[in-house]
Amino acid sequence: MVGYMAEDVLASLTEPISAAELPAALAAGARLLEVVTPMEYAAGHLEGSENMPLEELRGRLQELDPAVPLIVSCKVGQRGYYAERLLKQHGFKVRNLAGGLRMALAQQFVPQAAPAAPAGAAEQAALPVADSDGEPAADARLDLTGISCPGPLMKLQRFFAKLEEGKVVRAEASDPGFFHDSAAWAKSTGNELLHQQKKNGFVQVWIRKRAGAQVPAASAAAAMMPARDGKTIVVFSGDLDKAMASFIIANGAAAMGKKVTLFFTFWGLNILRRSESVPVKKTFIEKMFGWMMPQGSKALTLSRMNMLGMGTKLMRSVMQDKNIDSLEDLIRSAQQNGIEMVACQMSMDAMGIRAEELIDGVKIGGVGYYLGAAEDANVNLFI
Repeated sequence: MVGYMAEDVLASLTEPISAAELPAALAAGARLLEVVTPMEYAAGHLEGSENMPLEELRGRLQELDPAVPLIVSCKVGQRGYYAERLLKQHGFKVRNLAGGLRMALAQQFVPQAAPAAPAGAAEQAALPVADSDGEPAADARLDLTGISCPGPLMKLQRFFAKLEEGKVVRAEASDPGFFHDSAAWAKSTGNELLHQQKKNGFVQVWIRKRAGAQVPAASAAAAMMPARDGKTIVVFSGDLDKAMASFIIANGAAAMGKKVTLFFTFWGLNILRRSESVPVKKTFIEKMFGWMMPQGSKALTLSRMNMLGMGTKLMRSVMQDKNIDSLEDLIRSAQQNGIEMVACQMSMDAMGIRAEELIDGVKIGGVGYYLGAAEDANVNLFI
């Protein structure tokens, strides 16, 4: 990845700007755009920046002046690179903040603007009395160490579902992304973020459960969500890495109380197949399809560097060593979180897959079902 980045710089595909150079560039009149989602921006952003999400950028070019230099930033730099390439192709002078928000804050060159205070913040209860360590007191502690995204948010959501109103939880995670993710989660679910800190390589947050906060199980919370707040994902690919991306995003959204629908079509259907053989009557062509396609999540391969299966085994081994949930674990979490998994009937017919061959909890639907779910969503992804 470092090699790819260096090659892009040498080929003049990107012009990075460091956090140390940023204050001078802003003083000279450059415009700083953070291309993250509104939720990420609300959870914390650089002082003096504007929020223009990457997915909205192409439709908002008229809001930008080609004569004004632009600096784009995201969380770690990748979305900033995409924004930079898009804007440069439309004639803008653009630089990408190397390392994004996280690097800028880590180097302490640029101040972070305080997250927007929720309505009625002045009336909120004061911080609990500090304990003997000088930290805010807590009614309960939650250990989220050793698990990676979206695991900390999912475990936090389940814990809060059983917590009494007014109680304070001190949660500690080893995932660096939990610092900003926890703030966004608290804001989205209506809970009160009291304090955050990074200590000895861990992220520690104190969150109070507020009355009426939306923290029940995702399946129940979905019914209370306002219109167009759901998330829909079309899972077209049957590659292991893309399947994992789909379920990581889905479980993360469910942990924030969103209604999530995964619509599996064509090669994505293989993710839902049972690993064991199921006796069903098929034509010869349908049997051939079944023999040629991976049978279930454990048989999926990587989209890149598969190396006749060696790359896939290596990836699964690395994930296990780093306590990253396997695809099978993510699927089970999706079932527990009430995420809708819908198999496309037309694709099943075309590929000779029967309902009996699919894992438990999968609905059979068509494009009408998917479009209905998409109408109630404000995010729709195709993977």
